[in-house]
Amino acid sequence: MIEEKSQELFAASQELIPGGVNSPVRAFRSVNRIPRFIAHAKGDRITDVDNNEYIDYVCSWGPAILGHAPVFVLNAVHRAVDEGLSFGAPTARELELARLVCGMMPHVASLRLVNSGTEAVMSAVRLARGFTGKNKILKFRGCYHGHSDAMLVKAGSGSITSGVPDSLGVPESLAGDTLIAEYNSIASVVSAFEKFGNQIAAVIVEPVAANMGVVLPEPGFLEGLRKITSDKSALLIFDEVITGFRIAAGGASECYGVIPDLVTLGKIIGGGMPVGAYGGRKDIMEMVSPLGKVYQAGTLSGNPVATAAGIATLSWLKNHSELYQELEEKGALIEASLRKRFGDTAAVNRRGSLLSVFFRPGSVSCYEDAVSSDTSRFNRFFSYMLDHGVYLAPSQFEAWFISAAHTAEDIRRTCDLIEDFEE
Repeated sequence: MIEEKSQELFAASQELIPGGVNSPVRAFRSVNRIPRFIAHAKGDRITDVDNNEYIDYVCSWGPAILGHAPVFVLNAVHRAVDEGLSFGAPTARELELARLVCGMMPHVASLRLVNSGTEAVMSAVRLARGFTGKNKILKFRGCYHGHSDAMLVKAGSGSITSGVPDSLGVPESLAGDTLIAEYNSIASVVSAFEKFGNQIAAVIVEPVAANMGVVLPEPGFLEGLRKITSDKSALLIFDEVITGFRIAAGGASECYGVIPDLVTLGKIIGGGMPVGAYGGRKDIMEMVSPLGKVYQAGTLSGNPVATAAGIATLSWLKNHSELYQELEEKGALIEASLRKRFGDTAAVNRRGSLLSVFFRPGSVSCYEDAVSSDTSRFNRFFSYMLDHGVYLAPSQFEAWFISAAHTAEDIRRTCDLIEDFEE
């Protein structure tokens, strides 16, 4: 495939933008390729500036569950743009979007709109601390919750340890209030509460981990978190920035029957525009300013254009529940081809339209399993798929996303390419 214009743009971008990109994984560094600069997208296809067309399984990292540029979403955005871009004042669309979210996720009794998943998590963590009067937050190694200081922490050598910063610029004193446990290990959570129980404000978890690749919760894991946090007067926060409205209309609680105290949302609720939200129990949310003393604000929160896109997207999902079965069927076809091609030399994890293939034998149920994958092998597979017109996430540790717009023909082509891959 021709890369000339992408190469030119990437070279120029590196002069003005750190690494040439505005989010690190886009740089394609881990796969040793040049990033494709995208010109336009429609349905399940994206086209780069060199006019190469790809079947897209990144889907803007999740928001494009309906595919790129659905006409009814674009129409809603166009109408909103004609009315103005930003008011810094309440609008009826904020209420409409809140009603949709709360109606589809009944455990969300009240919510606050923000501008990103990172902002949603940052605000929910502050709220949990304010509500409980405690300072420590327990997270899981390999789960990503945005780039706020408290969440940029990696694990130590033990099953539970006080965190150390995962980025320069994060004070160790702040990172020390973030505790690390092992995903799918209730024992590591019990150990944390035995040592720090009266100091832990909340446990935050991706109910289906999707930032070390897709890792599913084992039976009893989420239920165990719910019991421990309830018993120890800590809050349970589900980070559903990725899973919210993707694995089910009601998110992870619909799938697993576990109700968190707070949930963070993003991606799909913006319909392709920048939106985030956090919400949950009303007594907790009433601590948020102006009702309570937990302060959070945002000039563009509830932006009228972004909420228009979100309303159009969620309304469609609400009225087309059959989509989730269709996504399940599409995902199952791709999973079957991956298993057929790689057998027991790779692990395939999937929940609905979220999936990952890990190039290592055996199952993958935690961070240690995921990072033992053969990234060189993944890179060869990624390059093969890219060069044959299939755009995957440029990292072993990111998810594939399937959309309503992926056609049966494109799913078949993807499966054929997988099965024809030669190492």
